[in-house]
Amino acid sequence: MKQLVVGILAHVDAGKTTLSEGLLFENGSIRKIGRVDNKDAFLDTFALEKERGITIFSKQAVLQREDAVITLLDTPGHVDFSAEMERTLWLLDAAVLVISASDGIQGHTRTLWKLLQRHGIPTILFINKMDQPEADKGSLLTQVKTHLSDSCVDFSALDSSVWRNGVINGSQKSDGIEDALEQIAVSEEGLLEYFLEHGSLKKEQIMEMIAKRQVFPCLFGSALKNEGVKQLLNSLYEYIFMPDYPSDFGARVYKIARDEQGNRLTYLKVTGGSLRVKEILAGDKTGDSGWEEKVNQIRVYSGAKFEAVNEAYPGCVCAVTGLTKTLPGEGLGFEQRGELPVLEPVLVYSIALPDGVDALSMLPKLKQLEEEDPQLHIVWEEESRELKVQLMGEVQLEVLRNQIQERFEIKVSFEEGAIVYKETIADTVEGVGHFEPLRHYAEVHLLLSPGEPGTGIQVLADCSEDLLARNWQRLIMTHVEEREHRGVLTGSVLTDVKVTLIAGKAHLKHTEGGDFRQATYRAIRQGLMQASSVLLEPHYEFRLEVPMSMVGRAMTDLEMMHGNFALQESGTSSQGANTIEEMAVLTGTIPVSTARGYSMQVTSYTKGLGHFFCTLKGYYPCHNTEEVVEKIGYHPEEDVRNPADSVFCMHGAGEIIPWHQVHEYMHIGLNGDVRSGALFGVAGGEDGIPVYYEGMKPLSGKTKENNEQIMGIEEIDYIINRTAFSNRKDDFSHKPGYLKRKPTAKDYGSSKGAQTVTYAPKPKAPKYLLVDGYNVIFAWQELKELAEKNIDGARGALMDILCNYQAICRMEVILVFDAYRVEGHATEFSDYQNIHVVYTKEAETADYYIEHFAHENSKRYDITVVTSDGLEQVIIRGAGCALISSREFETEVKRTQDSFRQEYLESKKKENDKTYLGEFLPKQD
Repeated sequence: MKQLVVGILAHVDAGKTTLSEGLLFENGSIRKIGRVDNKDAFLDTFALEKERGITIFSKQAVLQREDAVITLLDTPGHVDFSAEMERTLWLLDAAVLVISASDGIQGHTRTLWKLLQRHGIPTILFINKMDQPEADKGSLLTQVKTHLSDSCVDFSALDSSVWRNGVINGSQKSDGIEDALEQIAVSEEGLLEYFLEHGSLKKEQIMEMIAKRQVFPCLFGSALKNEGVKQLLNSLYEYIFMPDYPSDFGARVYKIARDEQGNRLTYLKVTGGSLRVKEILAGDKTGDSGWEEKVNQIRVYSGAKFEAVNEAYPGCVCAVTGLTKTLPGEGLGFEQRGELPVLEPVLVYSIALPDGVDALSMLPKLKQLEEEDPQLHIVWEEESRELKVQLMGEVQLEVLRNQIQERFEIKVSFEEGAIVYKETIADTVEGVGHFEPLRHYAEVHLLLSPGEPGTGIQVLADCSEDLLARNWQRLIMTHVEEREHRGVLTGSVLTDVKVTLIAGKAHLKHTEGGDFRQATYRAIRQGLMQASSVLLEPHYEFRLEVPMSMVGRAMTDLEMMHGNFALQESGTSSQGANTIEEMAVLTGTIPVSTARGYSMQVTSYTKGLGHFFCTLKGYYPCHNTEEVVEKIGYHPEEDVRNPADSVFCMHGAGEIIPWHQVHEYMHIGLNGDVRSGALFGVAGGEDGIPVYYEGMKPLSGKTKENNEQIMGIEEIDYIINRTAFSNRKDDFSHKPGYLKRKPTAKDYGSSKGAQTVTYAPKPKAPKYLLVDGYNVIFAWQELKELAEKNIDGARGALMDILCNYQAICRMEVILVFDAYRVEGHATEFSDYQNIHVVYTKEAETADYYIEHFAHENSKRYDITVVTSDGLEQVIIRGAGCALISSREFETEVKRTQDSFRQEYLESKKKENDKTYLGEFLPKQD
């Protein structure tokens, strides 16, 4: 049986849902045509869809006759839900593009046409609302040919009744049929020769032209009055080929949803073989997202109802239960992952939760909605402890509010929306990162250069394997791609940057994978701190239609909104109550931030005659960078989550070197040469002759004829200045001409001269002791032995020990245990006698919790951390906290207990000079 998947696409209010109702009625799938106005449309099943009269989620319905089955997909028309529409394009064998006769070709219609063209989908055009008085078939066909394609052909005369055994019935030949066949024939040279020879075309030839997108049938009618709908239905059955599907299993996931009972539904199209109930499907086993799960049920939906089937065949669009790891765009079987929608959210809103609702407990619920709509970005900002959502527009915001209230019974509100900015760079820089705490080592050199707009982050490698092994190079490139990197102007996501690995260094014994992660992140950040950063903001591509008499007002508005535009030569006509007025058409680009709400202004000042159509074009330089940067107030050096400084091992410990000095300490030169010292970088000069650099500034190195490098006077002075008095704390050797003058206040960064400052002693801060629970348990021999038998017993023993220790030392004790592998676990706080116990949330380690607590509170409290984790020790020292290893802490606890026992016994002796049995008991180990 022939199986087709057909999507209906249109700009908003073109009559798409009404046309879907007509097709279902003509096919006999429903007994009565529903109306959007009456809120009884068969495919608008969501409450908010009925209330607002728009399609929000794509739905499917099944049309069937004896020899064919068509799965009809009704897609959203509103621009806020364009991503939902775009995902359905992955499945389509053909599309019906609906155009309103009263509105003509809209901006969103052009966007849909480009998407259909990019995906290579055969398309039939249906010109709707031809029952309106101003609708003129000739002018509309001309408009379609002008703005979309010359290959749009009027198929009104080529109804199914004119065909007999695949050829035109000669007795029914008319001028309309002749014109249509001639226009089809001129689309291809070979077809034109056949037409001139035989005077007609075969039906199969026309189907091939439609399949190759060389011909686009145009049909006219009124969905509301059910005119032309039957011919459209027949055309879908008659003119669309069924694709050839392979015998091997394949499927493409396009949507995730949940039914009324909360069951997770994976919507997919079978593109090869077949899918059976209880069959085990597998995800990508080569990556971290590999999975295997069983299909529990296969549902074929038609509107709100579904039929459960045991097997789905090629071309079938169905919903599957039992799969929990699938994602939109994922390919199953032989299918590869599809291309994600190009549209990105451009607005960000803060989510205000009602009293009593914890943000961290709300986050996994919102992630369910994000899973269903990948273009809905839920963001948890750790610094501000806020939930934020990125989306396309205010209509989508209202839908989200309703979804949260209906599904989770939580009423949320949203603060005023802001623009989602991005950042890039304008010049090429080298970013370096070094991570060398005790027993760790990694060094990375990355070349950051501007990329083409819209390319995102591109990662390349230009590094010799003699310098750095290939496995380390691949690891560095993976670390570049595994996360979103933040710019230094506003902390926005970095994009359109080409990152090239040019050098790196590892240690045979001490290098681990995590070391290169730290070095890579720091190298990118260090490069951004040097680069000329560019703030990007989203821009719309717009089409503004206003009466000629108001074009001056429109152009003034666009200039004030910092838009780039051009006045089109051709215009359209707009019919008012009694007059017909020529319209001016302006097209161009405009920042999203300034264009918000302008559509309502156009409607107001043109008294409903004007139209403002927008589609997202992409990210371009911001028109008010200084104002935005000042408003956001981001300080990159205070961002502890994205450090630009490097860590070097000095005097047996890790020391943090500021980002602007790290070039002087790097172990590799700028061209990958290993340095003998840490004074100079080396970069390629003219004709390949190396030139010495002080940091990034060239010095006066000289060369002989044989290219041998010799050292100039400036280089020698520099070395003397760097090494003279190097052990003194008041080191001014980095200042130019140091040996020729005495230090002044300017060397300390002050222009006011020397100042006398009297420091008052700081009040004693409250003391906190943070203990990494499992680290201590497995470092203490008796606790370790107990843990091997009963981990709960080991935790209880440690808590008792810390309770006694707290009673003696009188400090706040926080004991932290890992629970990061416990699925769905939220951060758990509890008090055990006189100490605090914390179990971390899912995906959060004890290390992370302690580091975060230390960074946030080190200036307010006197914090000591107990851990033997080397990396964590470096980070804790950087936060200015005291540190004690787990074994040292064990010794300290026992010493404190012995001292307390001795003091207690001595005090008792002084009271009554009696002997106690405890004096003769052996001391505990």
